[in-house]
Amino acid sequence: MSEINLENVEVAFDTPAGTVVAVSGVTQRVPAQGFVSLVGPSGCGKSTLLSVIAGLTKATGGQVQVGGKVVNGPDRGIGVVFQEDSTLPWRTVLDNVRFALQVAGVDKEGQLERARWAIELVGLKGFADAYPSMLSGGMRQRVALARTLALEPGVVLMDEPFAALDQQTRIFLGAEVRSIWQRSAQTVLFVTHDISEAILLSEQVWVMSYRPGQIIDVIDVDLPAERDPSIVSSHAFNELHNRIWTSLQEESMRGFRQQEGAA
Repeated sequence: MSEINLENVEVAFDTPAGTVVAVSGVTQRVPAQGFVSLVGPSGCGKSTLLSVIAGLTKATGGQVQVGGKVVNGPDRGIGVVFQEDSTLPWRTVLDNVRFALQVAGVDKEGQLERARWAIELVGLKGFADAYPSMLSGGMRQRVALARTLALEPGVVLMDEPFAALDQQTRIFLGAEVRSIWQRSAQTVLFVTHDISEAILLSEQVWVMSYRPGQIIDVIDVDLPAERDPSIVSSHAFNELHNRIWTSLQEESMRGFRQQEGAA
């Protein structure tokens, strides 16, 4: 089972101005098949922490385990969906989704079967032969998600994948991601700036402090498993939103004051 365990994780970078501690003392657990969102002020180390879990950045202290194995580098069992449009413009949707499978050495028949399955899973059936220039931004993000899902990773890490999209599209795609998660039983860690998005998608929300990034609040999202956007008007949703916003507002102001003082 692909649970994520973070044990006293620290990440520091050397800069011309000295050592900067981006992440400090993070000890948390994402249970197998769980969905956790991570929110925090800009520059707090959310993406850095995700990169460490993905094996793309080395922690300078502590340890990350995924599925009981220490993370020392990229692993096919850990899929990552980034914010940026990562589709290859000269490839069709089908060939974009096949790309990761080709790199992984899957035979052609297996590539086609799994790519078509993933394309249908993300709601792009009928667009397999389309090129990215023919798709909306939301559809291109679906292609990126399909490419990750085609590898069938036990863990999916998402770094603000919908940040460049309009609010309506974000809500729609968020509902799709939650639906896919419920069917696939993968473990998901989702980074976002959007509190409502975090609550709508997740079973739990972690709030991260300004640098050095630490987890300062862990909120269980006690809402029905089946959710739609209308739930944002409920009392329970607003209570969760207010709690997260209070923690986030204080840290955002602290970050602003620190940046202003350094200017």
